[in-house]
Amino acid sequence: MSTESAKQTESNASVADEAALLEDASAPRAGDAEGDRASAAQAPTPEQLQSELAAARAEAESLRDQALRVRAEMENLRRRHTIELEKAHKYALDSFVRELLQVRDSLELGHDAALADGADIAKLREGTELTLKLLGDVMDRFGVVPVDPIEQPFDPEFHQAMTVQPRSDLPPNTVVAVMQKGYTLNGRLVRPALVMVSQQAS
Repeated sequence: MSTESAKQTESNASVADEAALLEDASAPRAGDAEGDRASAAQAPTPEQLQSELAAARAEAESLRDQALRVRAEMENLRRRHTIELEKAHKYALDSFVRELLQVRDSLELGHDAALADGADIAKLREGTELTLKLLGDVMDRFGVVPVDPIEQPFDPEFHQAMTVQPRSDLPPNTVVAVMQKGYTLNGRLVRPALVMVSQQAS
């Protein structure tokens, strides 16, 4: 065989190989067809999509209803709290007033006794002392404490000096007289005591 014939044969074989390769590449593969069929089988159908959409809508509606109920409950709780707070402010003195009424009753009885003919002064004094003790007990129960600083150092936070008096028997700035008692409510000053304070004798 001549050289040219050999070259021609090789060229024909090469062209045939390329054609076979192209044909093989363009031919559908069995694996690819199976993959396409699997993908088609896995894709949800319109009925499935509609079912899932309906389920999602139902869940969203349920969550919306729950949120509305929680909101309504919170609003009711806030309203009840506001009403209870108003009642607490309005009737905060209810217990104190009930206790105070017995003091008023005692004062009225003493006043009537004093207006009666032949009133007994000793009994009136005794009744007044009992009424004062009753009032003091009521005030103690509610944290009202008198400020009566006789012969104590002057304290500007609880005492108000009305006048001074030279004294040699007491240190300066000592309360020598209480003109009007002060009062605290649970430790907080309600009214300062009006006092006379000592100063160094000249």
